[in-house]
Amino acid sequence: MWRHGERCVIFAVAAAALLAAAAAAAGRDDRQTYIVHMSHSAMPNDFVEHGEWYAASLQAVSEAATVLYTYDTLVHGYSARLTRAEAEALESQPGVLIVNPEVRYELHTTRTPEFLGLDGTDALFPQSSTGSDVIVGVLDTGVWPERPSYDDTGFGPVPADWKGECEKGNDFSASACNKKLIGARFFLTGYEAAKGPVDTSNESRSPRDNDGHGTHTSSTAAGAAIQGADLLGYAAGTAKGMAPRARVATYKVCWVGGCFSSDILKAMEVAVTDGVDVLSLSLGGGTADYYRDSIAVGAFSAMEKGIFVSCSAGNAGPGAATLSNGAPWVTTVGAGTIDRDFPAYVALGNGKNYTGVSLYSGKPLPTTPVPLIYAGNASNSSMGQLCMSGSLVPEKVAGKIVLCDRGTNARVQKGFIVKDAGGAGMILANTAANGEELVADAHILPGSGVGEKAGNAIRDYAMSDPKATATIVFAGTKVGIQPSPVVAAFSSRGPNTVTPSVLKPDIIAPGVNILAAWSGSVGPSGIAGDSRRVGFNIISGTSMSCPHVSGLAALLRAAHPEWSPAAIRSALMTTAYNEYPNGNGNGILDVATGRPATPLDVGAGHVDPAKAVDPGLVYDIAAADYVDFLCALNYGPMQIATLTKRSSDGCAANRTYAESALNYPSFAVTFPAGGGTVKHTRTVTNVGQPGTYKVTASAAAGSTPVSVSVEPSTLSFSKAGEKQSFTVSFSAPAKPTGTNGFGRLVWSSDHHVVASPIEATWN
Repeated sequence: MWRHGERCVIFAVAAAALLAAAAAAAGRDDRQTYIVHMSHSAMPNDFVEHGEWYAASLQAVSEAATVLYTYDTLVHGYSARLTRAEAEALESQPGVLIVNPEVRYELHTTRTPEFLGLDGTDALFPQSSTGSDVIVGVLDTGVWPERPSYDDTGFGPVPADWKGECEKGNDFSASACNKKLIGARFFLTGYEAAKGPVDTSNESRSPRDNDGHGTHTSSTAAGAAIQGADLLGYAAGTAKGMAPRARVATYKVCWVGGCFSSDILKAMEVAVTDGVDVLSLSLGGGTADYYRDSIAVGAFSAMEKGIFVSCSAGNAGPGAATLSNGAPWVTTVGAGTIDRDFPAYVALGNGKNYTGVSLYSGKPLPTTPVPLIYAGNASNSSMGQLCMSGSLVPEKVAGKIVLCDRGTNARVQKGFIVKDAGGAGMILANTAANGEELVADAHILPGSGVGEKAGNAIRDYAMSDPKATATIVFAGTKVGIQPSPVVAAFSSRGPNTVTPSVLKPDIIAPGVNILAAWSGSVGPSGIAGDSRRVGFNIISGTSMSCPHVSGLAALLRAAHPEWSPAAIRSALMTTAYNEYPNGNGNGILDVATGRPATPLDVGAGHVDPAKAVDPGLVYDIAAADYVDFLCALNYGPMQIATLTKRSSDGCAANRTYAESALNYPSFAVTFPAGGGTVKHTRTVTNVGQPGTYKVTASAAAGSTPVSVSVEPSTLSFSKAGEKQSFTVSFSAPAKPTGTNGFGRLVWSSDHHVVASPIEATWN
């Protein structure tokens, strides 16, 4: 209720002035959604509830706008549709911290338990029998609850402190949830404000997943073990999530038109209130200062409440500085391959053979050679080589295998276009943008994807021989592929453009050709014209690697409920491997270059959960440490309060803050252009048995050595929980030409190896 008094009169006068200023420019600006961050403690005494204050602040700048969401826990404030002028007027009001424009996010789109050494989970994680108390919250496209991956056989009652719900929709009832899938919600207020009402003939206005992505990610993280799983006969075996005994709660925030930050932030808030232990977000929206990044803002408060947040790094690789979700309180996950492949051999009429990949399952090509034509020679379009809609001349492609160049439109969609034009098959050739990376697809017609080199050779043959022929032989599923893993070319890379002082990504995990559960309302290609329906699908992306880490975090939370989110991330990072485990010392390869990957590609390396459960030492970080880091970034009081929600969190004038002081399990070192010495201090906590650790460290920038010395060089621990600090001095000459420096710092005891990556740059 309003309380009338002198302050209200002043507020009304100010409101009139603000309205006049906003109205003067309102006609020049389209409305969009803004998220308004408020100082919770600044509410005037004239208001009883914060919601009333929020509404009044909005009415002060706009007579037309209404509140879309109020935010009460992870952040304080609300969202509304405003013009730019109204948003600027609102930001000048007392009590308003920051007004951020909404961001549209995009999705970052088995055998992996065995590949990760988790086929004996109970032996590795003896506490995992109690893992059913751990809840993984997945923000994505929803869930297809009928899939057996959500079978609750053997699960006890839902945890008593769980506050989540199974929200009803036109095609989703409360009974769709069970003791495994314990929550399913949907959020679309922000989406509908921006895009208009959901088209219910095209997607469900409910938690149901019509896309497949959300079902795939949630079952990857914590799906039950399902025997006899496969996609069209490929990858047959047992499909199992990383934490099969964990509970799942899904939060649908992504729709046909994208994922909007006002919905994402509200879903994160609700998930934390519901009681999740892990939040998994396989989506991203570029980069911004952390106080303007809704995922970073929501994740900060989730971290303070002990919730582990993992996010996909993005699929914008292999270029440098392409990753998103780089906040240091978020675990950022890149993608690698596993040791399974789906070869489809291309045999040409000139006797040459090339290896591609495919998940095609249908009528094979004739056993006799089939005429081959390059799409660029079968089109009247300047972009005909890409097999775009309507670009192929049916008379030229009828009954032939068509070679299409990859790019612009979806890979599988090209096959639909070839088939519609009468083609008999398709070879999909990578260009320089994708190099030799091979991603298998469930093609609608006989098709194989080949690397750039093979594509160039096939194209040369097809263009030089008017009687060119080819055939495609599908070889099913092959395991034991070596080397594996390799870094996926699509996996986004560092450095972290927001804070280069924090090395990102943190880690890589399986993200190529991953088998998991799928939606019943879309075919395996995801194309509207695909009438096939499957229970499981194989897709690729950092969207797939992120839930692997989310599930592993759930296992670690079950095994070590006392660990903080930072301790869990540290355990995953310091036990990761950056060289192949066969002992030959060869570094994990980057498929984009054919050379060993660097920490900007893989972070600490590839996850090794069997070692992460017992890491020996961890680099822990408290919320106050992150606040010090924000001070080192020169964030102001309102910017810090946007993240922490507390006006009391400020930076002391008599303190010196350094980004390098953050107790991160990696080292990003920046030298002056002329070289010099830079020092970083770290503190490790013993979470294992008593022991003595000795350090080794080295780094180099090409042929230029970077000196790394550690003081003390030996750490001794007599009990669990004991902390020891050390200082690392990095010294280097003047900036070398065209290269960063990379290395590794390793603490070793009789039982543990605790490793951290090093990246060195020069200003």
